[in-house]
Amino acid sequence: MPHWLRKLSKFMLYFLIGLGGLALLVWGYLQTPPFGQTPSGERLARIKRSPQYHDGKFQNESVTPQLTEGVTYWQLINQYRQKIENQAPTQPLPSQKTDLKALAPTENVVVWFGHSSYFIQVDGFKILVDPVFSGRASPVPVGGKSYLGTDVYQVADLPAVDLLYISHDHYDHLDYATVKQLPGQVTHVVTGLGVGAHLERWGFAPGQITELDWHQAAEPLPGLTTTAAPARHFSGRGLVGNQTLWTSLVVKTATQTLYLGGDSGYDQHFAAIGATYGPFDLAVIEAGQYNASWRYLHLMPGEIVPAARQLQAKVLLPVHWGKFTLALHPWPEPIEQVLATADSLPVLTPLIGQKATWQPPAPLGQTWWKPQ
Repeated sequence: MPHWLRKLSKFMLYFLIGLGGLALLVWGYLQTPPFGQTPSGERLARIKRSPQYHDGKFQNESVTPQLTEGVTYWQLINQYRQKIENQAPTQPLPSQKTDLKALAPTENVVVWFGHSSYFIQVDGFKILVDPVFSGRASPVPVGGKSYLGTDVYQVADLPAVDLLYISHDHYDHLDYATVKQLPGQVTHVVTGLGVGAHLERWGFAPGQITELDWHQAAEPLPGLTTTAAPARHFSGRGLVGNQTLWTSLVVKTATQTLYLGGDSGYDQHFAAIGATYGPFDLAVIEAGQYNASWRYLHLMPGEIVPAARQLQAKVLLPVHWGKFTLALHPWPEPIEQVLATADSLPVLTPLIGQKATWQPPAPLGQTWWKPQ
């Protein structure tokens, strides 16, 4: 064998060994707790019986490509290389800190923690949604960092929680560092099919968790009824996606009906949910991290208020903005777009941490994100 060929063969051998070692390291890292647990056993068997599950994964009601037709991943990479003016705030954001443990039991209030995390007290029930208190929407210590001024709360600031709702298992909604602290502080969890595998690995008992398919209802606590409803999105924390179900949630108490939206692109399900379960005293709907390149996965600016109206929402709380830069738009653009199209629809715009109510008198509305 010629000398140059022996050197090339040795190089290829070392390269393949290195590549195999790197793959092994990545595989090992993906097995660590923050990445959760793949559903198995009876949980997986139940998933496979779901009408939403076929061809080895959960599906949306309508065909939902990850990228808009005509867009390539190379084009998307180039979009992310471009500079976006005002993509993140340059100063710490204003906030307030409400004493959640001192709320009067008769108060119906919502406290937004930024992005899609919030706390609701309704008819005495304390509900926590998609809490992310770690300061990062990512499983690795790069990217997804929260804006200065937005990390006002920690788990220790929460009262005992009656219901924890996890809409889906993406890192900006299901935060390992936060959720692993909650098993002893939460009475019950409601989430979509398969997500319970993550929660059990992180310390929740099976009896604490109710996993729902779309249109399935449960009464986790007497007087509190929850129904999982469709959304148009996707899921996944590792290399294989859509093994757990993404949901929205209808919450009914003695006097109130709430819609907790999770993440969703626009589709026929909003009108169907409004007709079946509405009207809603409060609808919490995502309003940010959109882009024309992935228009089917998140609501675009002109779709948010129409979705709220189709839900028959009396009051809208726009979320999924104000804490992380995950898309290619100016950071306050989502809320400005909502207000520009809301017309007569009441819109809540509280500061992070500020107590707000959706009930009369007129709901809280302010423009705290504008330069003072």
